[in-house]
Formats: sequence, structure tokens, C-alpha cells
Amino acid sequence: MTASLAHHPDLVGRGVLITGGGSGIGAALTTAFAAQGCRVTFIDIAVEESRALADALSATSPHPVHFIEADLSDVTAAQGAVKEAARLLGRLDVLINNAARDDRQDLEAVSEAEWDASLGVNLKPVFFTTQAAVPHMKAQGGGAIVNFSSIAFMLNMGELPAYATAKAGILGLTKSLAGKLGAENIRVNAILPGMIVTERQKRLWLTDASISAMIERQCLKRILVADDLTGPCLFLASAASAGMTAQWIIVDGGTL
Repeated sequence: MTASLAHHPDLVGRGVLITGGGSGIGAALTTAFAAQGCRVTFIDIAVEESRALADALSATSPHPVHFIEADLSDVTAAQGAVKEAARLLGRLDVLINNAARDDRQDLEAVSEAEWDASLGVNLKPVFFTTQAAVPHMKAQGGGAIVNFSSIAFMLNMGELPAYATAKAGILGLTKSLAGKLGAENIRVNAILPGMIVTERQKRLWLTDASISAMIERQCLKRILVADDLTGPCLFLASAASAGMTAQWIIVDGGTL
């Protein structure tokens, strides 16, 4: 699908940092931004597949695609990775906060450590990677931040208490950051995916029956895949959305 995406000339040569960019939705985003002619670096914890993606894209893209290994739940490591990304890119124009883990949890069994670990992956890095990226954006007169939330917290999904909390929190954080950074010409928006069918989802959670049930709820009667999110993300990162901030786009096939 990437080849059929609209071209955004203003993104050519821009420095783009994507968290969780080595697989699934993140890999689709990394591929799409590289195809636009952006300078792309991504952070991930999965080394083998991330290196393979970076090598493959670097062989065909206008600029090398860089992979930085870091555990985003470690604030020092996450902010160090942002600093290294800015160095590799030469400039930092766009931050895509995509990294997440939608682990299922049983209400009665969730421990304090498990709760903290979930928010440590799904919410905390959105703030601290942004905190580290903002000085680089300010120095060049502006930028765009796209945070990935989810419709999960709107669907009363009882098996996702910590994840749903984090994804709802991302919307509050998006509004707060937009209010703070607008005067610096830094826009902050969010994307809320619906059920996106990835290999990880099929391996861990989804069955043919659950996929069919969700499609039945959707207006669009087809499976949604990672590439369905690349167009909206490019739009929010580009000058095509220059007047938009503190907003979000739902990409769920019309589930809600």
C-alpha cells in the first residue's frame, strides 16, 4: 500500500523518529516515511527484526534508515536514544510515539509491578521522549508529534485495564502538550487505531472468530492492517495538516 500513498513534498529530507518502529504498525510507519524521502531513525527493543528492516530500507531509500536499540520504559535510555537519533538525523522534525504492548490482564490478578510495567511501556515514554525531542524542534522553529492511542478504552474491554488506562491518558497528554507547545510551532495530534491485524496480534490474541466479529461491527467489511495507518500518520506529520493540533483521528473502519 505504501507505493500508492500521497506524496508530501514538505517531508522530503525531514528528520523523523519513530518509537517501536521495527515491527507491526511501527514497521509500516518506518517504511512509509522512508519512502517519502525522509531521514528516518527508529527505536525498538527487538534487535534482529529491527536490524533487518533498517538494512532492507537503507538499500532502497534516499537516506540510510537507522535503528537504535533502547528500552523505552527506562527514561534515561529513552532520552539518550532521542538525543542519538537527533545526532544521526541532523535535525528532528517529526516524532511518532508508536511503541506499545497490549498485554491482556485479569483484574483480580494484576499486581502493582505489572500495572507499573504496562504504563511504563504504554504511557510514560510518550511524555519523556517528547520532553527530549522538544528542544531539537524548538531550535529549528517547529515540528510535529503524532501519538498513537487506541479505541480500546472506548470499547469496555475488561481484559485491558492498564493498557486502556494508558491509551486514554495519551489523549489527555496530547491535549496538554499541544497547549504547551503551540506557541513554539510544534503541533501535537493523535491517532486511535481500531483492530489492526498484525502477525503479533494473530499469534497472541486474535482468532478467525474474533476477527470476523470485529469486522461485523465495522462499517468497512474488511480486515484493517498496519498500512491503513500510514496515510493518516503522514498527513498529521506533514504541512497538509498545518492548522491542526490537539486533535485525533480514529482509524477503525467505522467501529465506533
